[in-house]
Amino acid sequence: MTLSRALSAFLEYIVVVKALSNASCLAYKSDLVKFEEFLQKDIINADLKDIIEYLKSVKNPRTVNRKLSSINAFFDFCIKSRFINDKPKLKLSKIPKNLPKFLEYEDLQNALKDIKTKSWIGKRDYAFILFLYASGARVSEALSAKVSDIEDGWLKIMNAKGDKQRMVPLAKVALEALEEYLNSRKIFSEYIWINYKGEKLSRISAFKIVKKVLNVSPHVLRHSYATALILGGADLRVVQELLGHSSINTTQIYTHIQQKDLMQTVIKHHPLSKLGVDG
Repeated sequence: MTLSRALSAFLEYIVVVKALSNASCLAYKSDLVKFEEFLQKDIINADLKDIIEYLKSVKNPRTVNRKLSSINAFFDFCIKSRFINDKPKLKLSKIPKNLPKFLEYEDLQNALKDIKTKSWIGKRDYAFILFLYASGARVSEALSAKVSDIEDGWLKIMNAKGDKQRMVPLAKVALEALEEYLNSRKIFSEYIWINYKGEKLSRISAFKIVKKVLNVSPHVLRHSYATALILGGADLRVVQELLGHSSINTTQIYTHIQQKDLMQTVIKHHPLSKLGVDG
């Protein structure tokens, strides 16, 4: 299919001018090409009815919002480029926020006891799980971490989302486990986390390690880190900084956990909560 002039211009714009990641560019292209194929006409001539008809068949609200976001971005570009004077307006749908899954510290402790740490591989798995829980790092950030990125108890996260850098303090127990692992391995590598061949640990291997020990994905440890901080009384802005969130809105989902915890505390400890309606 030959792309329309406006769509080709937009796709070139997000690559050259906006310099979006390859994944983002491919996502925009996929959404908009499918929309233009659905229309069977130049995408720039789409109206509000066309958009509604196109999105009616999509069941997942998140997918609807993603496709609508792509369409809105395209029409914003068309207005900015003076291809059109007005655009069809359709707001994103509200999606209920699901509380992120997280682990209690006691569950983590109990699971770690089952790791056999006689070999350096066992020490690696033990240290890796503690590292994720102590740093709140994304798994991609953890796997890209180098030995030189740790200094005086701080982890410098170099490959953070959005090409930013941040410093995260590591708990003493995680540092001790990390040191024991690094001292036990016989293979030199600039990367902290390696496989038995000395190669940088892959995402698949990282997932398997955490899944085997905790039966969750590595990302759950990031949620567990944030949840522990929030329930411990940490300021939301500090947690935002530690997690590397560009927007406070992303971090605010953890306030739901805090509110839930506060509610349970009141129910458990406040004298009035123990009284019946007639009491």
